Amino acid sequence: MKCGHCGTENQTGTAICNNCGQPLDNKNETKLLNMRYDGAAIRSKTRNKSFVDKVWNFFSSVKIGVTLIAIALIASALGTVYPQQMYIPPTVNPSEYYEQEYGITGLIYYQLGFHELYSSWWYMLIIALIGISIFIVSIDRGVPLYKALKNQNPKRHPSFIKRQKLLSHTVHVTQEEKEQFIERLKKKRYKIYEKDGHILAEKGRFSRWGPYVNHFGLIVFLIGTLLRFVPGMYVDEFLWIREGDTAVIPATNQEYYIENHDFIMDIYGQDEEDEKFADALEQTGSLVPKNFQTDVTIYKDDAKDVVGAQPELQEVQSGSIRVNQPIKVAGLTLYQDSYQQNEFQSMSFKLHEVEDSDEVAIAELTVDLTDPNKEYQFDNGYTIMLNEYFPDYTMENGVPRSQTNFPRNPGFVFFVYPPGETDPEVSFLAIGQNIPGDETNNYKLSLTGFDVRDVSGLSVKKDLTLPIVAIGAIIFLIGVVQGMYWPHRRMWIHPQENELLIACHTNKNWYGLTKEFEKLTDGTPIANVVDQETDTEMEPDK
Repeated sequence: MKCGHCGTENQTGTAICNNCGQPLDNKNETKLLNMRYDGAAIRSKTRNKSFVDKVWNFFSSVKIGVTLIAIALIASALGTVYPQQMYIPPTVNPSEYYEQEYGITGLIYYQLGFHELYSSWWYMLIIALIGISIFIVSIDRGVPLYKALKNQNPKRHPSFIKRQKLLSHTVHVTQEEKEQFIERLKKKRYKIYEKDGHILAEKGRFSRWGPYVNHFGLIVFLIGTLLRFVPGMYVDEFLWIREGDTAVIPATNQEYYIENHDFIMDIYGQDEEDEKFADALEQTGSLVPKNFQTDVTIYKDDAKDVVGAQPELQEVQSGSIRVNQPIKVAGLTLYQDSYQQNEFQSMSFKLHEVEDSDEVAIAELTVDLTDPNKEYQFDNGYTIMLNEYFPDYTMENGVPRSQTNFPRNPGFVFFVYPPGETDPEVSFLAIGQNIPGDETNNYKLSLTGFDVRDVSGLSVKKDLTLPIVAIGAIIFLIGVVQGMYWPHRRMWIHPQENELLIACHTNKNWYGLTKEFEKLTDGTPIANVVDQETDTEMEPDK
């Protein structure tokens, strides 16, 4: 589009000549100019031919961006209706937990995948699309605005001046009075640009970039959230470790191990200094933990890189993991999260031969509940097979099953083989239960003792994305302050023989601009600005 006044070639879709400011739409010379982006051509408004143009226009649409954000907000809200899977007890089965706790709505919640909403592929896709939309919108609007503001010409076409919202028209202004007005502008921190006696006074241009700083901060924030799903950037694991056991620390590629020496729990009321809490403790009617901690040693496997080699554990550090006092190793932080006291470690049984009303002990066996043997042979020829083992026994619809894999309520099905026999006798044992498979059984198994130990639950966490998310949030807030508290104000001073035209424009707070103009012209013959949108002169306060 060639300007008829100065001959400058402007891109198709430009509303105001980039050089002289002449409006390129001469259909209505009395209509106020649309100064959004200073009349520069916007790519999404002028191109719609190729596939790339259509994709660009789709993502540059504000309606599309707002729709994507609305979908993400609704989905995020639905994700808070019930707890996410990471917040439910780690020992329960999610497919059963949600239905048992919340009924049919909980089952639907689980089946639709809302229990792991924030890591689902479609939620991540929405977040990525929002980021793409913000980026394209910023480029689509920001680049034309930058070019328009960078190459402002103080000497503007008269129609540009006359079609601004605020216009001052004064007759018979001397050069001295004009210079006095300019000096006042300088004291108000306006930058002055001059060309052929025409002047542009401007301040607060940096505020125009506030929304784009917002966009950049949001993009950084969204990148930080998406990086959580890059391996090694974010870890949120859980580790159950029993007293006396050594286990691999999750997310260390089997390089680091942890040994649980002891789990300690202190209860309020055990010390004399806790007497001041006696009344409160009596009202609770239950034990209140004062402190619980796990005494551990961290090891590193020096033979990790040797294929097939047994771990060679070298101590890295020892200490206690308490609530709010974690231990850090290999970039991971280990927190004391939960515990399970008095978990069964092993159970001892005696095999009796029943003769009339007498019982004669034949053999003894001990079952390790974390790694039970399938077969127990004795020197007297007897063999006991552990046919089925239910660590957390329960009966459901007449069928025995285990609720969890932790030995909290063990149940056993034993096969007893007498010497030389191939047909076993069957016995079922559980806490408080001893059910023989046949009333004519000649042998009986009974529980004689058990050992217990505590189990410590540790959270293993790492978040390398947190600084990125924080930086994005800070940048966003900077953009909010930048765009909200400073207006971008411009005044074009256009001399015409004995007349003086002054056009004023701001991106916000027109009332504040008119008040400032009154102070600048106070004591001078320069006329007050007229709001051409309402055709009213802005009278100074009496």
